[in-house]
Amino acid sequence: MTTTDEFAQLGAPLESSSSPALKFEVLAKCSTTKARASRMHLPHYTAHTPMFMPVGTMGTIKGITTAQLRTLDCHVILGNTYHLGSQPGPELLEKAGGLHKFMAWDRGLLTDSGGFQMVSLLKLANITEDGVEFENPHDGKMMMLTPEMSIGLQNSIGADIMMQLDDVVSSLTTGPRVEEA
Repeated sequence: MTTTDEFAQLGAPLESSSSPALKFEVLAKCSTTKARASRMHLPHYTAHTPMFMPVGTMGTIKGITTAQLRTLDCHVILGNTYHLGSQPGPELLEKAGGLHKFMAWDRGLLTDSGGFQMVSLLKLANITEDGVEFENPHDGKMMMLTPEMSIGLQNSIGADIMMQLDDVVSSLTTGPRVEEA
C-alpha cells in the first residue's frame, strides 16, 4: 500500500475526471499490469487508491478506534446499508448528523446497497419485482428495501460513495434465477 507521503511525490495527474460529488485523478500507471495510483476527492476526504478499506458493518471496526484508523492512514470505511438501516435506523442517523458524526469519522464512507443480504440473509428475505423484503433479525419486523429506499438510507448515513441496489444471487445458483438477476 502506498502512503500519503508517497502519493504527494507523484506530482500532476496523468488523467482527471470530475463531477460535483467526485473528482478522480490518475497519478501513475504501470505499463505492465495497468495498475494505477490515483486520488479520489470525496465530500469528506481525499482518498488514495489502491487502498485498504476496512468493513464497519454497523458503523464500527471491531477492536480499533477511529483515531487508530487515522493513525494507520485509513481513508475510507465501508458501512452496510441494510444493517445500519435496521439498527440504529435512518431516524437516529439523521438526528446524529449522519454516520460520520455518529462514529466520529472525518474521512470517507462507502456504503453497499443492501443487496448482498439477498444471499446472506436469504432465509429472512422475499425477493419481488419491487425490491427485497427482509425480516429484521433484531425485532422481527418486515422491511421492504427498494432501489429508492436503498439510496434514501445511504443518504441518511451520509455516504461519500453509494452503491445502487443490485440483485445478488449465490455463486452456486444456476438457470433462470441467474438470468433474472
